[in-house]
Amino acid sequence: MPAEGPRGAKFNSRWLTVVGIGEDGLAGLGDEAKQLIAKAEVIFGGKRHLALVASFAKGEPRPWPVPFDAGMADVLALAGRRVCVLASGDPFFHGVGATLARKVKPRQMRVIPAPSAVSLAAARLGWALQDIETVSLHGRPLDLIRPLLQPNARILALTSDAEAPAAIAHLLAELDFGASRLTVLEALGGPNENQRSASADAFDLGNINPLNVLAIEIESGPDARILPLASGLADHLFDHDGQITKREVRAVTLSALAPRRGELLWDIGAGSGSIGIEWMLAHPSMRAIAIEADPTRAARIGRNAAACGVPGLVVVEGSAPKALARLDTPDAIFIGGGGSDAGVLNAAIKALRTGGRLVANAVTLEMETLLLARHVSLGGDLIRINISRASPVGTMQAWRPAMPVTQWSWVKP
Repeated sequence: MPAEGPRGAKFNSRWLTVVGIGEDGLAGLGDEAKQLIAKAEVIFGGKRHLALVASFAKGEPRPWPVPFDAGMADVLALAGRRVCVLASGDPFFHGVGATLARKVKPRQMRVIPAPSAVSLAAARLGWALQDIETVSLHGRPLDLIRPLLQPNARILALTSDAEAPAAIAHLLAELDFGASRLTVLEALGGPNENQRSASADAFDLGNINPLNVLAIEIESGPDARILPLASGLADHLFDHDGQITKREVRAVTLSALAPRRGELLWDIGAGSGSIGIEWMLAHPSMRAIAIEADPTRAARIGRNAAACGVPGLVVVEGSAPKALARLDTPDAIFIGGGGSDAGVLNAAIKALRTGGRLVANAVTLEMETLLLARHVSLGGDLIRINISRASPVGTMQAWRPAMPVTQWSWVKP
């Protein structure tokens, strides 16, 4: 049945066509895609895409605005007319299709995908897609590749420009992955397609096409900075001044926080940022806000986040509870520092969504007293964590206990 457009106007429900197009332009399009492009009244796309169909399209070409409008206001304003959007390869692989799908119902779209650049690269290299890691670095920090640097891993990275492959090679060499093999696949699917390889520590490829995919075969050296896949990263992986939730306690804390896909954590009194960083490492969809009053530590948290491959961690410099105002509602909260300050615990409990988790650690008697009282009034779980490490005593070894940690964890009803 027809649907209603702006101001109540009736129109065919499938008013929007999204066509994936490769570097081969019209030659790579099927008859259906060509017909839909030819019938479109308005055609959106990058200047390169519009040029590829210029000899065939009859509708009004509309290049994407700069900066790009993720709200798709220009497209949505034409709802009900025959509109076509051109996208690179598969529109739903880091493409404009996913952006449109947040604004337009699937039944209003007709989508004709082409092979993604990643699919083409895997086909050229003979790599099984299910066995490799993929990452989009297009307009995003190169640090996102760091968690993927695992022994013998194969990675396909979508890049932004001609300079990115050399920058990634430099990063790999710096992290003792210099023996890794890098293959630059340029202008995939088009007449200028090219493929060249070099090791990270001897990368000398020049005149690289800005449209490239970088394939990486990881070879790790003895001092390679490898981020383990389990919770409780070694303390030395974080720059800190002693204000850090130690490795063993951090592992227990993250278990209690129980990260789930797409959730947001508040890390109050973040110190080195280790809890928020490991929370985000659990899955690419995770988000975290680190709240830290000390400006030196706040700056250090940002550096630690980048070094651990989660540059998206948000750092808020300020003291709780005042600094908590107007932050997005959290799914989980960790209180590691400053929890005994007036109003902090109350503010955290109030801010937490229903069903959210709160975990607070105490090493001081004052904070422990607060947690004991909350356990009595609200319930939850209360545990004591005692860690001892073997250390020299003269010519022998003995156990040296660390300060015990009292941990209260609670789910908001």
